[in-house]
Amino acid sequence: MKIIISGGGTIGSVSPLIAIFEEIKRIKPDAEFLWLATKNGPEIELIKSYNIPIKEIYSGKLRRYFSFQNFIDPFRIFLGFIQSFFIIKKFKPQVILSAGGFVAVPVVWAGWFLRRPCLIHQQDIRPGLANKLMANFASIITVTFEKSLKDFNPKKTKLVGNPVRKDILNGSRQEATKIFNLDQNLPTVLVIGGGTGALNLNNLVINSLQGLVSFCQVIHITGGRGKTEAKHSRYHSFEFLTDKLKHAYAAADLVVSRAGLSSLTELAALGKPSIIIPIPNSHQEENVIEFFKNQAIALLKEKNLNPDNFPQAIKEVLSDKVELENLSRNIKKVMPNNAVEKIIEMIL
Repeated sequence: MKIIISGGGTIGSVSPLIAIFEEIKRIKPDAEFLWLATKNGPEIELIKSYNIPIKEIYSGKLRRYFSFQNFIDPFRIFLGFIQSFFIIKKFKPQVILSAGGFVAVPVVWAGWFLRRPCLIHQQDIRPGLANKLMANFASIITVTFEKSLKDFNPKKTKLVGNPVRKDILNGSRQEATKIFNLDQNLPTVLVIGGGTGALNLNNLVINSLQGLVSFCQVIHITGGRGKTEAKHSRYHSFEFLTDKLKHAYAAADLVVSRAGLSSLTELAALGKPSIIIPIPNSHQEENVIEFFKNQAIALLKEKNLNPDNFPQAIKEVLSDKVELENLSRNIKKVMPNNAVEKIIEMIL
C-alpha cells in the first residue's frame, strides 16, 4: 500500500496526519509513505523524527488581502502542481491525505487529475481556504465538529473528530523532571506559543516572567517567534519540541495555549486544564467557543492582558484545585473520540 501525505507551513496541519500515519504503520507495517511538504517549513524536523520520506515542493498562498506575494504565488502553485503530477505518477499512491495547508492544494489537484482518491480533513470550525480549494477534488472530507458538515458536500463529508498522535499520550512526569530540570515542589506551567500568531503571546510571557517564576516554573514552546533570551532557573524555552513534547505535557499542571485545533485536540485527549488565548480576529476565536461553552477551558482575551494581570490570572487558576479538576474532566468530553480509527477505516 502506498500513501502520499501532504501538509505543512504550520505544525497544526501536520499533527493529525502523523497520527493517521502512525496507526496505518501499526496495522500495515509494509505500507509505503511519501510526504510532500513546503520548502524549509517548520514541519520538516517533526516529519523527519518519524522517519517519513519527504519531498519538498513549491507552495504558494492565496491571501485575502493585498500583498506583492499575490502576484508571485500563483506561479509557485503552478510549479507545485507540475512537481506533484510527476511525483504522483512515479510513486503511484493508492490514496492522498491532507489536513489543510496550501502546500497540499496542488497535490490534491494533481491527484484528482491522475484519478487518485484523496481524503482531506477539516480541523477548524471555519473552513480554511486551502480546504475550500481542494473540496471539489476530494473523494472524502472529514470534519472535527458537527457545525462543519454544512460547509461541504454532504454526500462525501463525515464527522469524525480530530486525530491525535498516540505518542502524545505516553509522556512521563518523572522523565520530564530530568529532561527539563524541573523542581518537583513547584507547579509547572506549559506555554505553547506555536507558530503563526505566537509572537504576541511569547512577548507577553517574557515580559511577565518575573511574576510567573515567583510561584511556578515555565516550559515555553516559542515556535521560533520573537526573542526569548530570558534566563532563569525556573524558565525553560524551546523553539519546538518533537519527541519530548509528550513529557512536557505530562509535567504540566496547567497549559497556556493558542487555540489551534491540533493543540486543543491534544489537550482534550490528555484532559489537561488549560488557559486558552486565541489569536484575535481569527478562526481560533470560533474554535474556542465549543470548548468555552462546555466549561472545558479558561478563556482569556489577548487585548486584556498585560505583564501585571497575566501572572495573576494563571496563579488564580493554578491555585484552584476544584477548577483544575473541572477543566480536566470537561475538556475530555468536547470532541468525538477515535477519529484516527474512523479515518483509517475509510482509507482502507
